[in-house]
Amino acid sequence: MTTVGTGKYTYTYIQDWAKLPPGQSFGTVSAVATDSQDRVYAFQRTEPPVVVFDRDGNFLSSWGNGAFVNPHGIFIADDIIYLTDREGSVAMKYTLDGKPLQIIGTHGAYSDTGCEVAGEVVPRSAGPFNYITELVPSASGDLYVSDGYRNARVHRFSSDGRLISSWGEPGKGGPNQFHLPHSLIVGQDGRVYVCDRENSRVQVFSADGQYITMWTDMNRPLDISQDRDGNFVISERPEDGVPPQISVLDPEGKVLARWPSRSAHGSWVDAHGDIYLALTAEKSIDKYVRQS
Repeated sequence: MTTVGTGKYTYTYIQDWAKLPPGQSFGTVSAVATDSQDRVYAFQRTEPPVVVFDRDGNFLSSWGNGAFVNPHGIFIADDIIYLTDREGSVAMKYTLDGKPLQIIGTHGAYSDTGCEVAGEVVPRSAGPFNYITELVPSASGDLYVSDGYRNARVHRFSSDGRLISSWGEPGKGGPNQFHLPHSLIVGQDGRVYVCDRENSRVQVFSADGQYITMWTDMNRPLDISQDRDGNFVISERPEDGVPPQISVLDPEGKVLARWPSRSAHGSWVDAHGDIYLALTAEKSIDKYVRQS
């Protein structure tokens, strides 16, 4: 098997790790996450949208038929699943077995940002939502949403879905400017880390949206997750001849390990330090098993 990474952050690569039942195939796999029992949940753009595997890649179950227009982000915390439907422009909470708990937003209702082409710099920021990207919880119970393909905002909600605040403006330069906020996470320190994809950086904010710093040693970050030691795993898109890659960063944004990968729209690090990649072009899931 192929080995990647360096030092303490060395991994064994397993290509096409997840196995579906005979006669089934993946659609575009947008995102991936794990629960407290190490089960792996893939969010894909076909029916069924949610597919569940055990730690060895064996198929367990699936659910969600007919519930999503365009699956995008998945996050799991305390065995609650947080999902986003990009074109549907809604953020949702589910149980592990697919029972809906909460929905924020209205299916097919878009805020007025003046954007006509998803992914371009939007003319102006607006309220929730316009082609949403990810929903994540915080330790306080507040919920944070990156609203990115036709907006340039992060929204903060109370646990019952009341909008508390929003921040971010369209732009290619300074702090608090976004060009496609594609993913986010509330770190163990309570800070909000936002993948500002087309600006090739992660911007870091306080819980109430005050800019703190940014990390720029990366290429078009797609997804971010955090391991039990506080380190971050980021999947990155190709840019200027640099292939897609995975980066492991410490809590200050310093690179601990980095290696080329297949292009992963979504990524996740589990409780063991293993990394999963959700692949769109290859329509598959890769896994990196940590060796130490």
